[in-house]
Amino acid sequence: MWLPFTKMQGLGNDFVVLDGVTQQVTMTASQARKIADRHFGVGCDQILLVEPPSDPDVDFDYRIFNQDGSEVSQCGNGARCFAKFVRERHLTSKNLIRVRTAAGVMEIAVNDDHSYSVDLALPQFEPAGIPLQAPARAALYHTEFAGQPIAFSALSLGNPHMVIQVEDTASAPVATWGPYFERHELFPQRVNVGFIQILDRGEVSLRVYERGSGETLACGSGACAAAIAGIQLGLLDNRVLVNLPGGQLRIEWQGEGTAVRLTGPAKTVFQGKIRWQAKQARSARK
Repeated sequence: MWLPFTKMQGLGNDFVVLDGVTQQVTMTASQARKIADRHFGVGCDQILLVEPPSDPDVDFDYRIFNQDGSEVSQCGNGARCFAKFVRERHLTSKNLIRVRTAAGVMEIAVNDDHSYSVDLALPQFEPAGIPLQAPARAALYHTEFAGQPIAFSALSLGNPHMVIQVEDTASAPVATWGPYFERHELFPQRVNVGFIQILDRGEVSLRVYERGSGETLACGSGACAAAIAGIQLGLLDNRVLVNLPGGQLRIEWQGEGTAVRLTGPAKTVFQGKIRWQAKQARSARK
C-alpha cells in the first residue's frame, strides 16, 4: 500500500508527519530509520505519528521517532507542526488542542498570527528525574572534556537537557562536545546538548546537538531548556527570545512549578506517499 505523509518544518527542524488516525500505522525503529534517511528515504530530523486519543481528556496521542529509530517523549518544534497538521488534515478544528505524548499531556494553541504556542511539561530539576548521575541537585554541575573544566545546567522537559554557556555560539565546539556528552555516562538515557550565548537579559543565541539526530537547525525543547537554565541562574528575564540557526522562538517561564511556553511558526513543505506494508486502514475518525 501507499502511505501518505506530510513533510513539515519548524525553523528548519524538519519532520515527516503520518496520520495514524484514519489508517493503521505501526512504526518500528527500522522503518523510522528508512524514512528519516536523507539519501534513500524522505529525510527528516524526526518522524511524528498522530494517533487517536487514548482517553477522553485529550484530542490526540502522538509519538516521536528520531533519525536513529529511537523513540523520544518530547519535541517543541514537532508539537507546533503536529497542530498545523491536524488542522490542515481536518482532523480537528479546535484552536486549543490537547495531546498526549510519553511525557504527559500538553496543550497547543493556534494563535491569530498563525504561530503556535506549546505548554510543555513542568521542568524537572532533581537528578533522578532528568536522569543525571549526580548526588544532589545543583544550580551548576561540573565535568570536563579533554582536561578542560566545564560547568553546565541540567533539567528535563520530558527529555533530558544539558545546557553549556559559551562566549560565541558561532565558534562553540558543537561537533565535538555534542556527540561526546550526548552519550556521556552522566546521562544514562543520553542527553540533548545546548550551547547558549547570552546577548542580554531578554535574548540569547543557541545551538543544540540533539540525541539521536545530531545538530539541528532548531530544537524547541532545547530552546526552552536553555531559557529556563538562564532564568534559574539569574541571567535572563522571564521572557526570552531564542535565536537558533533556523530562526527565532519566544519562550516564557514564570519560575519553578510552572509550565514553560514556547511560541513559533510551523510550515508545510510538501506531501507525498511512501510504499508501506501495514494492516488494513482504520475507518476515518469522526
